[in-house]
Amino acid sequence: MERIILVRYGEIGLKGLNKSFFIDMLIRNIKNSLTFLRHLKIENIQGRFILRVYEEDVQRTTEALQKVFGIVSVSVACRVNNDMEQISDMALKLMKETVEAHGYTTFKVVARRANKAFPISTPELNQEIGGLILDNMKDLSVDVHDPQAKLYIEVREKTYIFTEILHGKGGLPVGSGGKATLLISGGIDSPVAGYMIAKRGVELIGVHFYSYPYTSERAKEKVIRLMEIVARYSGMIKLYIVPFTDIQLEIGEKCNDKMSTLIMRRYMMKISTIIAKMEKAPGLITGESIGQVASQTLESLLVTDNATDLPVFRPVIGMDKNEIIKIAQEIDTFETSILPYEDCCTVFVPKHPMTRPKLDEIVKEESKIERATELIDIAVKNCEVLEIYAK
Repeated sequence: MERIILVRYGEIGLKGLNKSFFIDMLIRNIKNSLTFLRHLKIENIQGRFILRVYEEDVQRTTEALQKVFGIVSVSVACRVNNDMEQISDMALKLMKETVEAHGYTTFKVVARRANKAFPISTPELNQEIGGLILDNMKDLSVDVHDPQAKLYIEVREKTYIFTEILHGKGGLPVGSGGKATLLISGGIDSPVAGYMIAKRGVELIGVHFYSYPYTSERAKEKVIRLMEIVARYSGMIKLYIVPFTDIQLEIGEKCNDKMSTLIMRRYMMKISTIIAKMEKAPGLITGESIGQVASQTLESLLVTDNATDLPVFRPVIGMDKNEIIKIAQEIDTFETSILPYEDCCTVFVPKHPMTRPKLDEIVKEESKIERATELIDIAVKNCEVLEIYAK
């Protein structure tokens, strides 16, 4: 018996002449996610990849593959020759193992004959294997609508037999959509935003604004931990930690308090734009949602967008908090995001922030900071740059 992992990809299969580019990218990402394996060989058959791994590595491998964008599902399967006797023997063996492990009483055979040279049709294969199981397992009955167990049979260049389909994340392979720069805070929204854009094949460059000593070392560690979780899906993330204290103090000293949050956000956009262009990442990503806080009204977003000449992607813009929290819980960032370590966006919040700003008023107020260019240059020059890997 040869036990393998069957990997299925989704919308990549719909690509045209550049399909091979997406497949090569996905294979690269699969290999990067499975560096713990001693030996890895990937076979490419029509619409599928085949991985052969040691039995003790199967569970860890399937769990890692389920997080790789571009993969829609995986199955641990047995592979036999296109011989009816071998297919029958393996089908019965797998069904007995499944029933014994779970105590199932109903089943269904789901066959697919992709290899049209195989002499038995799909309906005949369903009937023959189903009858074999009924004859040999008297406590089982067929339920075609809601079976407890399903036995899948795929006849291709060889026959693959399995009892479970584990769903992946879908999307496109990271790297196939270029790069974008994620403004990452320690909150709930921005890690979700990064995850959602990475799912469309975009490599992430992280930028975090750090206001020591007003924010603690634990606040920075929290952001690094969030990036380690997102990296389980996106692969390695290059993270810039920007020293932001001097800029925030200058804003607090020179500018109208009720405008300070928006001016701070504009500086974040300007610095992130410089980093994005250094990294050849022609877009910014934020976790903003309309109306969630004062700096996220439509008027406020217009003011902050004016500070960059790059497109700003906001994948959670139309979601309410509960919808964002649900995704955060699904990708395991939520519990880290709610740790009580404040970031620079929360420690310098004015009592009465402006919610309906006018761009010309904000720009005029911002011009009071005469050292603006110098402060930005110093912040970019003194960034701490980390490579963040999945943990």
